[in-house]
Amino acid sequence: MENNCNGRQENLYETDALVSQYCEFHYGDRYFGVENYPARCARLCCEIMAERNRGAALDLGCAVGRTSFELARDFSSVTGLDFSRRFIAVATRMAEEGKIAYEIPCEGELVGHVERRLADYDLDAVRQRVTFFSGDALSLPPEFSGYDLIFAGNLIDRLKNPRLFLSSIHQRLVSGGLLILTSPYTWLNEFTPRSEWLGGFTEGGRDFTTLEGLRKSLNPHFRMLGTPRDIPFVIRETARKYQHSIAEMTIWERCR
Repeated sequence: MENNCNGRQENLYETDALVSQYCEFHYGDRYFGVENYPARCARLCCEIMAERNRGAALDLGCAVGRTSFELARDFSSVTGLDFSRRFIAVATRMAEEGKIAYEIPCEGELVGHVERRLADYDLDAVRQRVTFFSGDALSLPPEFSGYDLIFAGNLIDRLKNPRLFLSSIHQRLVSGGLLILTSPYTWLNEFTPRSEWLGGFTEGGRDFTTLEGLRKSLNPHFRMLGTPRDIPFVIRETARKYQHSIAEMTIWERCR
């Protein structure tokens, strides 16, 4: 999910190359034995929520929608939101038609033509439970509230002001609801000004990590459940070039 929900680098996430790349990331083949990341994140969310109410879920930074559909296996309704209008157009097409077609780069100007169907993942029956919107995670409309689960996959390090996001997101959850975050903590100035990074720098003569920044930002309204876990993912760029990254998943329960 490293998608942009705040307006910075908007053109990057509206390009044919990125749309194709994320279609393959969400619905494509497994590479190097690494499990499909959107599907795995959703499965873990559902396992974590197993003993809790699974009414409404919000997938923030949903990109082209795979996690939203996977969450709908267990949740009564799922809302997917992303800043990229083209990502949302793809996700909406998948919800309405049950299939998408796209090109994947092979080498140079050579491309492959791919069609993916929700039925291939046993998801066709749940697509009526999912609704997609284009929007800004930093300024959600009032009606985006009352969720049992909010999943923000690879989002916080693509926000202009992640502290603002974290300081208000509790208002969107029911009491006892869960906020589940994943991120490789790839802090870049073009997305997040250095002054707004949650971690990844030296402060007071010691290293200050993003996990510490998350605790500091979320502690007023959340408590962390369990310990963080690493989740690897692979993004295909061409037939011979791939990104291999590791995100950290943290689980936060709204306590006030």
